[in-house]
Amino acid sequence: MGRALRILVAAAALLGGVVSLFAAESTALTRGTAITDPALLRKLDQNDTLTISRLLAPERNSGVLLTTELMFASLPQLKDILPAIDAEFDRYIAWYKATYPGETIGVGEGFDAQLFDLANLKSREARFVLAGIVNRMDRAYVAEESCGEIRLIFRLARFDRGRDGGKTATRLPMTFNLVMKARDARQTDANGKPISCAEIARRWLDNGDWQGLIGSRFLPDDAMLDRIETNIQVSVAPKSALHDFRSDYLLKVFKYDAATRTFEESTLENQIDRDRILADGALRRDFKAWLLAPENLRAFDRGTVLIPEKFLAKAAIVPTPAGLDASTLQPEFGLMQGEGKGDPVFTDNDVVGALKQAAARALDMQNIRSVAGFQRRLNDITCAGCHQTRGIGGFHFPGVDWLADKPSNSTIVAASPHFFGDQLRRRDILTAFAAGKSPDFSRGFAGRPQTRGRSELAGSEYQDGWGAHCSLQDPGSGTPDRSFTSWSCANGLTCQAATASRRIGMCFIKTR
Repeated sequence: MGRALRILVAAAALLGGVVSLFAAESTALTRGTAITDPALLRKLDQNDTLTISRLLAPERNSGVLLTTELMFASLPQLKDILPAIDAEFDRYIAWYKATYPGETIGVGEGFDAQLFDLANLKSREARFVLAGIVNRMDRAYVAEESCGEIRLIFRLARFDRGRDGGKTATRLPMTFNLVMKARDARQTDANGKPISCAEIARRWLDNGDWQGLIGSRFLPDDAMLDRIETNIQVSVAPKSALHDFRSDYLLKVFKYDAATRTFEESTLENQIDRDRILADGALRRDFKAWLLAPENLRAFDRGTVLIPEKFLAKAAIVPTPAGLDASTLQPEFGLMQGEGKGDPVFTDNDVVGALKQAAARALDMQNIRSVAGFQRRLNDITCAGCHQTRGIGGFHFPGVDWLADKPSNSTIVAASPHFFGDQLRRRDILTAFAAGKSPDFSRGFAGRPQTRGRSELAGSEYQDGWGAHCSLQDPGSGTPDRSFTSWSCANGLTCQAATASRRIGMCFIKTR
C-alpha cells in the first residue's frame, strides 16, 4: 500500500473504526475515477436527478421515483428488456433441470435451487437506486470519438412496509448499468468550442461538481446513450450430491438504437459463444485464424481486442465460486486441447506457433508468454471470466448501500478487489488524456492489477498482500509460468495453493 494511502487508512481507523477504514481506502483509490460518496448518491437519487426514468425521459414531471412496475411500463425505450430476461430464465430453468435431474428449482424456500423472483421487476415495492458512477475513459479505444464511457450503476432495492408503518429497504442481487458515451462530438463549451477528451478528463481528476462530470442534461436525440447492462443472481443452490454450493449470475446487454429509440438485445463484448463455435467447424476455423493473426493476437495480449460479433453470445451464465485456474472457468472451458468434447479450437502447438510468429515480427507480448497465459487471457477477456475473477460473488460493483441506517463492512465497500486494483491504471489514462497525450490502454490479467511501475498498491490485497493472486512454482521446472513470473507476494507472505489450480495460488502468511 502506498504511503499516502497508508496514512489515510490509519487516520480513518483512529477516527471511525473499520467501516471508516474501508471507506477511506476506497475513496483514495477511486479519486477522480468514480463517484461512491453515499451522501451524494443518495441526494442524486432521491431528488430524482440521476434516476433511470429522469435520464431516459427528462421531460416528465420531476420528483416522482418510479417503481419497476411503472418504469418498465412507462418508458418505451425499455420495452424489449423484460421479455429478453424472461426468455433467458426459461432457458436457464430448462438447462438446470436437464443438468441436475431430480433437483427442484423455483422461487422461495422449499426448492433445491432458489430462483431470483422476476416479480420484483414488475413490482410496486421495488425500484432501482443509484449505487455509483464510474468513469471508463480507459475504454476510449472502443470508440475514440466518444472518449470512452461513463457508467451509472443502479441497484435493485425492495421497500417493504413494517409493522410500525415504516418502510424497510432491502437490496436485491441485480444491477442495471446505464452506459453513456463520455461525450458527444457535437457538444461545445461556453465559448462554442467542441468539448475535448482532455477537458472531460480534467474535470474528473479535479473532482469537480457532478454536473461538470456527467452533464446536466442529455441532448434531445439521446446522443449520449450507448447501452444497458444487466447482471442478476439468477439462482442460489446449496451443496448437494450433484454439485457443490453454487450461485449463478445472468449477464445481458441491450444496445441503444437511436432510430427506434429503444434498447435492443445485443451480443456481450468479447463473450465468446463457446458452444456454437465448437459445434460449427467452419466457425471454429474462422475464429482460430482471426484470433491468432499477429495484429489481433497483439491486441488480445494488451486486453484491447474486440472480437467480431459473429463469434459472440447474447447472454452469459456465470457460476460462482470458481477456481483460480483458467482451465476450470467458464465459458472458454472446451476451447483448448484436452478439454470439452470434440476437436479443440486451439491446441498447445497452435499457441506456441503463434507466439513464435509474433516474436519473429518483433511484436512485444506484455502478458501472454505461454500456453497458460493464452488460456487465462482467453477467459478473462470475456464478461463471464472477468466477473469470476476477484469479484464479490458475480458482481464487480454492487455499490455502496446508502439505504442502510448503520452501514457494515459489506455495505460500505462499493466494489470488488478487481475493481479497486484497476483504478491506478484508469487514473493514468485520465492523466494522459488531460495532458493531451495518447493513453496506453493496455491492461494486465484480471486477477493481478497492472501497476505500470507504481507502488501505491504494494503490500495490499489488490497486488501482493494477503489474499492476492500469485504464481505457484511449476512442479516440473521449479519456476513460475512465464506469463506470471511477476506475480510474487510481499515480504512475510508466500504463495500457497488455494484451489486445484496448478499455476495460480494466493498470498498467505508463511507457516513452518
